[in-house]
Amino acid sequence: MCVDDAERLDFGDAGVEKPAEFPLPHMESVCENTTSADFKPSNFANFLPNVRSGGWSDIGSRQYMEDTHVCIPDLAKNFGSPTVDKEVVSFYGVFDGHGGKDAAHFVRDNLPRVIVEDADFPLELEKVVSRSFVQIDSQFADKCSHHRALSSGTTALTAMIFGRSLLVANAGDCRAVLSRCGIAMEMSMDHRPCSLSEKLRVESLGAYVDDGYLNGLLGVTRALGDWHLEGMKEAGRPGGGPLSAEPEVKMTTLTKDDEFLIIGSDGIWDVFSNQNAVDFARRRLQEHNDVKLCCKEIVEEAIRLGATDNLTAVLVSFHLVAPPQIRVNRPGRVARSISADGLNSLRILLGSQ
Repeated sequence: MCVDDAERLDFGDAGVEKPAEFPLPHMESVCENTTSADFKPSNFANFLPNVRSGGWSDIGSRQYMEDTHVCIPDLAKNFGSPTVDKEVVSFYGVFDGHGGKDAAHFVRDNLPRVIVEDADFPLELEKVVSRSFVQIDSQFADKCSHHRALSSGTTALTAMIFGRSLLVANAGDCRAVLSRCGIAMEMSMDHRPCSLSEKLRVESLGAYVDDGYLNGLLGVTRALGDWHLEGMKEAGRPGGGPLSAEPEVKMTTLTKDDEFLIIGSDGIWDVFSNQNAVDFARRRLQEHNDVKLCCKEIVEEAIRLGATDNLTAVLVSFHLVAPPQIRVNRPGRVARSISADGLNSLRILLGSQ
């Protein structure tokens, strides 16, 4: 199902998303429950993912909706660019705005285009994505000088799939978690003032942490936008200043053991542990194998568990079939099912002996 992103995004009970308060270029189509490639994996060595994606958002108990997301099965095709070696590059992103929705929408609508238009796309994706984050931040600063309403910020987490490669780029406290044989693998680090590495970084740049907030103002140490906050960013130095727009980038090679990736705004992770989210998603996919419905159920479960923030979940599956039941076979005994938590504990126990 494809919808025009400027006209409608699914926000669950939040209703219809209104256009931004100023004209912006927009995604011509945001596709969910789509398949970007149809490869038939034969063995571990030449595995290629069958990519399916879906997303869901809800306003939660907040007065305003500042989360947004995007799913693009074929990034180059979406912008009319040629595909290199017939390889499809898929793009997924979750953007959690603060102080308004304008920064989140600006980044959502413009970051994918900047990535595609980079001269090194798609051959040097890590470099391309890192500088594109910083470039978009600078472009938003230019807009801010003309539109006071744009004095807002956003965290950003993107995931790109190119062949067997998964590239995750994160600036802020959205989070990406990979399910590998049912075990949660964290693909990003939350950039919060309580992180020791981030605390040391911002303090080395003249900032401080007060009661868990950067300069007593922000609950994140990396974000795009927020140019109205004095002392946070340095216009003359790309990515400079305590509040950095430069993402941390992580690349991994997908194998047949990799089942799906969950990308969630911080509202999801306020109530879900990484492993809980993977276990929940696996059960739902085993029931109906619908990635978008699974995202809706993750969001609804987060609300049931007491989440109060805006909520967004994007799920990218790497197989056409649902995740298998995890079983442990013992000689002479009946095979029994074991939860991912139990399997992880068993592995830790055996590794300590």
